[in-house]
Amino acid sequence: MSTMDPTATETRPPLAGRAAGKTHAALLVAGSCLPVLGAVLLAPVLPTLNQVFADTAGVAILVPLVLTVPALFVALFSPLAGYVADRVGRKQLLIVAMLAYALFGTAPLWLDSLGAIALSRVGVGIAEAAIMTCCTTLITDYYAGQQRNKYLGLQTMVSALAATAFFALGGILGSISWRTPFWLYAVSAVLVVPMIFKPWEPAKSQAHGGSTAKQPVPWRQIGAPAAVTLFGGIVFYALIVHLPYVITGLGVTDTGLIGGAAAVASLATAAGAISFRYLAKLGTRKLLVGAFGLAAVGLCVVSAAGSVPLAILGAVVASAGTGVLLPTLLTWAVNGLDFSQRGRGTGIWTATLFIGQFLTPIVLGATAAALGNLALALGALGGACALALLAVLVRGPRLVSATH
Repeated sequence: MSTMDPTATETRPPLAGRAAGKTHAALLVAGSCLPVLGAVLLAPVLPTLNQVFADTAGVAILVPLVLTVPALFVALFSPLAGYVADRVGRKQLLIVAMLAYALFGTAPLWLDSLGAIALSRVGVGIAEAAIMTCCTTLITDYYAGQQRNKYLGLQTMVSALAATAFFALGGILGSISWRTPFWLYAVSAVLVVPMIFKPWEPAKSQAHGGSTAKQPVPWRQIGAPAAVTLFGGIVFYALIVHLPYVITGLGVTDTGLIGGAAAVASLATAAGAISFRYLAKLGTRKLLVGAFGLAAVGLCVVSAAGSVPLAILGAVVASAGTGVLLPTLLTWAVNGLDFSQRGRGTGIWTATLFIGQFLTPIVLGATAAALGNLALALGALGGACALALLAVLVRGPRLVSATH
């Protein structure tokens, strides 16, 4: 792990001649929610898709891919999106990606082939890679210090709340028709209008510490945060994906209660994320220790829970930890990057997070098969979080003056 922590006390001057306000932040945070829309919106209609396309060869594989393939392509294309953002510009790429997202996202409204629908989801994932990378990079371009911490924490908080809302909305719209949820992807075509006029392309000469010379990606700085984020992504998504199965395993069949448990966990994630702006002064090492510690305790409680209230309590503790974890890992990765490196650095970080998301059901599924059940697999992940905590204590980033 890197011994350097270009952390949250960074106090670079604002962009010369321009100052981003709350409207800019609101647009960029809203844009950051679109990959969440792609991840959870269609989950409630998957059983219906299985029925509608029951005669299609490979339906058992293609239907889950409709949900998961965007995350895979976010992981694959985020580094490329970061390269384009650094070389061509953040805003241009963001506008094109927002329009592509609307086009590919709504395509299943008119497609009748399951294969074609799955292929359109590849386009959604590529667009999401560019949107997530550009929105996050522009936040780090526009803001520094406490403002940056505030909006990066807000980004995670709003995404957590949006996941709950989109899941519920997907269920409501899916009850009308399996196609109806796809209309929500058109929101990017609406959101792109103010994005055309409000955000601006930061000039290299005006950026925080920016240089007009193209700089290589500092792998020694970004490598450790990216590696930890790969594991952190699995921890972050573990209960998002598997908490409903845990609650069901405790004998609950009421979908309202299952959804309520997921909502409570999402609120805990949001609370952890919004607290980041106040905790950032503690430094990356302490925040990682606290986040992994909460995740370890919470996951072990969920693993051992013999009742629904205890399982929800464990989920709340773990989710509060992961809410702090994500913005901590992101600031560790991108703070200190020069302007000409920031898009690629953000793209690499985004890729590792979404690889973690894609691997979550695979890793926990394989662990559950090896240990005998999902509860033990979650307990094992809790143990891995405890080991990560120890690793941070031994080799974690140290707090240094972050004036660079």
